[in-house]
Amino acid sequence: MDCNDVLRRLRYTFDLNDEQMLDIFSLADSKVTRGQVANWLKKEEDKDFQKISDQELAVFLNGLINKNRGKKEGPQPTPEEFLTNNDILRKLKIALNYKDVDLIDVFAKVDRRVSKHELSAFFRKSDHKNYRRCNDQILRNFLMGLQLKFRS
Repeated sequence: MDCNDVLRRLRYTFDLNDEQMLDIFSLADSKVTRGQVANWLKKEEDKDFQKISDQELAVFLNGLINKNRGKKEGPQPTPEEFLTNNDILRKLKIALNYKDVDLIDVFAKVDRRVSKHELSAFFRKSDHKNYRRCNDQILRNFLMGLQLKFRS
């Protein structure tokens, strides 16, 4: 899924203003400007649109984890250079402190049935025999379910 779209959806879902977005990045020991954030949030048709990298989105998600769960002592985790949908789902699960039943409830808000076994397959290592890739539609459903939960 497009990283800019994920960032836009999360901003809307959690009703974050520019200052809060900058704070989340700073919680992951990263400095970004208001202009960068504004350009990442623009639509692709806009002349000032900039594509956010996977690494920058990983920094934002790490900052969201720190905001919601508290910042750990010591150095921050190194942001991934390449994010999969599974990584995004995992980081959101951690940031929201969700268990399997919480994730199932979020999917249920968009009438998507997901079993505990299916969920656990998303969080396995990619070389595990029961690993399952989280496709764009599943991540989109999860983000829409979060939006319904937090913005309805």
